[in-house]
Amino acid sequence: MPHSLVNVKNVTKTYQSAEEEVWALRGVNLEVYRGEFLAIMGHSGSGKSTLLTVLGGLTPPTSGSVIIDDLNIYDLSPERRADFRREYLGFVFQQFQLIPYLTALENVMLPLVTINLSNRHKREKAGETLQSVGLGSKINRLPNQLSVGEQERVAIARAIVNDPPLILADEPTGSLDTITGNEIMEIFQKLNADGLTIMMVTHNRDNMHQVSRSVFIQDGLMEKQEPKAFSAACDLQKTVTGK
Repeated sequence: MPHSLVNVKNVTKTYQSAEEEVWALRGVNLEVYRGEFLAIMGHSGSGKSTLLTVLGGLTPPTSGSVIIDDLNIYDLSPERRADFRREYLGFVFQQFQLIPYLTALENVMLPLVTINLSNRHKREKAGETLQSVGLGSKINRLPNQLSVGEQERVAIARAIVNDPPLILADEPTGSLDTITGNEIMEIFQKLNADGLTIMMVTHNRDNMHQVSRSVFIQDGLMEKQEPKAFSAACDLQKTVTGK
């Protein structure tokens, strides 16, 4: 049986809006296995991006727990949780969040700031990571000198430069044309084949055919899962671990 990497247990999230309580998540339960490529799908406002921020240690749930690699992340102090995010998670944000006055190389080097490596080694590692996503020739370009798809590649490189075991991606193909979106999905598929666990929020149903499992959220409720989830997870686990 595959080992779960992420366990979301009865998670709720509410917000206060004027005199009204708004439910973003309603008792979500989700188990994600090592080596999975999971799509979290739903319409705008369904709660999928809220779930991703809760999973990433950015937004504490109102109730419930988020356990990653047997660690309840909301039992950690804010400082230790920030360390956990930096060491364990790679984020790919919908709007990329690249620093406009830094080159592609310098943007990718940002997660390495606190790592005990020489600046030369940091530059080499960032350069190798950009090479792996097809941007080896554009490491000195500023974000505004890159296409939208190339900026997405920089964002992916920044997310993986620290070699995190878990990637959280928020609508990574949402602003891309079909061809570029497929190229980005191919990068994610390669990363997944190399052993990374990926959880991706998306509203694009075409992405269902490029992931190992899909789950669906509607009005903060986890509605259903793609039916071959468990067998796919088992196959993935055997591929990743050789067991």
